[in-house]
Amino acid sequence: MKLKSILAAGTAAALLVGMLVLPAGARSATVPAQQEVTQVVNALGIMVGDSQGNMQLDRTVTRAEFITMAVKASPNGDQVGEASTSPYPDVPYTHWAAGFVEAGVAAGLITGYSDGTFRPSNQITLAEGVTIVLQLLGYSNEDFSGAYPTPQMALYHSLKLDRGLKAQNSSDVLTRYDAMYLFYNMLSTNTKSGTPYINSLGHSLNAAGEVDLVALINGVMDGPLVATGNWQSSIPFSLSGVTVTRDGEASSLSKVQEYDVVYWCQSMRTLWVYSDKVVGTIQAITPNTAAPTAVTIGGHSYELDSAAAVYALSDLGTYDLGDTVSLLLGRQGKVAAVTDPIATASERCGVVTKVTRESYSDGYHSSYTADTITLLATDGNSYNYECTTHTYEVGDLVGVNIAADGTVSLKRLQAAKLSGKVSSDGSKIGSTPLADGVEILDVYENSGTRVFASRLAGINLTQDMVSYYTMNGSGEIDRLILNDVTGDNYSYGLLTRMDVLPSGGLTNYYTYVYDVGGTTYTLPNITTGFPVSTGGVMIKGDLTNPDKIYNLTKVTATSISGNQLIASNRSYTMADNVVVYEYRNGSYYLSSAQRVQEKGLSLTGWYDKTESNGGRIRIVVAK
Repeated sequence: MKLKSILAAGTAAALLVGMLVLPAGARSATVPAQQEVTQVVNALGIMVGDSQGNMQLDRTVTRAEFITMAVKASPNGDQVGEASTSPYPDVPYTHWAAGFVEAGVAAGLITGYSDGTFRPSNQITLAEGVTIVLQLLGYSNEDFSGAYPTPQMALYHSLKLDRGLKAQNSSDVLTRYDAMYLFYNMLSTNTKSGTPYINSLGHSLNAAGEVDLVALINGVMDGPLVATGNWQSSIPFSLSGVTVTRDGEASSLSKVQEYDVVYWCQSMRTLWVYSDKVVGTIQAITPNTAAPTAVTIGGHSYELDSAAAVYALSDLGTYDLGDTVSLLLGRQGKVAAVTDPIATASERCGVVTKVTRESYSDGYHSSYTADTITLLATDGNSYNYECTTHTYEVGDLVGVNIAADGTVSLKRLQAAKLSGKVSSDGSKIGSTPLADGVEILDVYENSGTRVFASRLAGINLTQDMVSYYTMNGSGEIDRLILNDVTGDNYSYGLLTRMDVLPSGGLTNYYTYVYDVGGTTYTLPNITTGFPVSTGGVMIKGDLTNPDKIYNLTKVTATSISGNQLIASNRSYTMADNVVVYEYRNGSYYLSSAQRVQEKGLSLTGWYDKTESNGGRIRIVVAK
């Protein structure tokens, strides 16, 4: 039951010794969204809801409850067990929080009262909660001077631990809502020694200095488990009222199908379910069958994500080269399990991006060569297929049929045209509905980007913008291939220098210097003159040897609100991957929308085209 020892004083004592030292630097004062805060404290097990997931955020917090949260937020706090003795007369060893009270007292986080009691049911005040959190951050008696709790509250505000809390005065009673935000804020706050507190828990912050929620959930997620038989009994908590996400969308327990792949987090009471499957013949197991890490089917390599999948494809397992199998795919498209072929056929379609000659095993310890296409499919992945009966060229539309036995057949597709305005909610093109989970591929020459239906909202699609589409049995579009609609295939950056050097003849030499996402590229002394000037630019092709460079359109802005750049009485939608720069002392530095807004800097935006044609603000420069 040992926890990292932290020197601290009792929550009711005055801390009088030493000088208060305020840390350098400042964190964002922006209040994090409640949903994110809830997910983080749930994932770490600091606070959880009841059996139905209700967090009861309006309820006040007792001393026993708060020290339990604090201990759970400590390194090794999840290892605290039941108390072997009674830490206080009013906290017998049978008390539900006895183990946490004992651990909290041992770590110096809290003390009892002078009469020898702990008073576990007393409500905890803001000052008391703040003192415990500061102790977790490594501050001790020697860091404060003055009457308690004035210096503690000053440091609390300076560190921005107050973001989102409703309790204002030091004597205010904390609610579960307040406690949730207090512990969340602590995670991204630097300890006295200068490192983010969350590092002590084995997690990290993202580049913006915020809790990396995706990495955090991945770190606490359990699984995978294949949904066969009585699979629910293998989940270590009641599934009544559980939150279910299936293939990235809100779902329900009743929607989980046989052979789905399931991950879970008990503290979050959440299931993540994936239904993707691949049927085909094993073409390669890499690096070897002694320790496989990936398997190739249909020319596409899939990373293995579970010990069961590794074993199944190892030299000790069931499957080998040439076997026809089903791969059950979990998060990030990785293989969670390998089974005999599941009796289901599948189809995919896409655009040929490359044609090569490749070598194949004939199954008799010899090999042969054949034309091979690389197909960029509407699911955003690239697949390699052997071509035995037809020849294809880059840019061809190709359909793939994969039979239940893994047999693959290819066919050239004829263009299917469509036009209409995409509805504001991204659910229809004209009067034609889009299926849930519709796969959309936006293609430019030999590259493409998968986009979501919401990205197309409000765009007027003409027939030359739509290359191909398919419809399901309900008359909904389920696959859609676009011809360079969104502009999301290109790179965007700042052209910071352009020099023209006359050669003395008919040809000039040009040098271009541009920054893309913090990386500087230089095209020195080339004969191609692009029709551009310094500022925001769109770059088509290889960044080291681009096909074309175009200027973006400039707009002077006043502020940023959410994903909108505000310019006078008009707003512009920023791209999901908008790049924000700060211009200081003659140089450009990567920044963030939140940072430049808080600093009150002057803003300039650069967009590629109007929003009705798919345009977005691609670059923001703050001065």
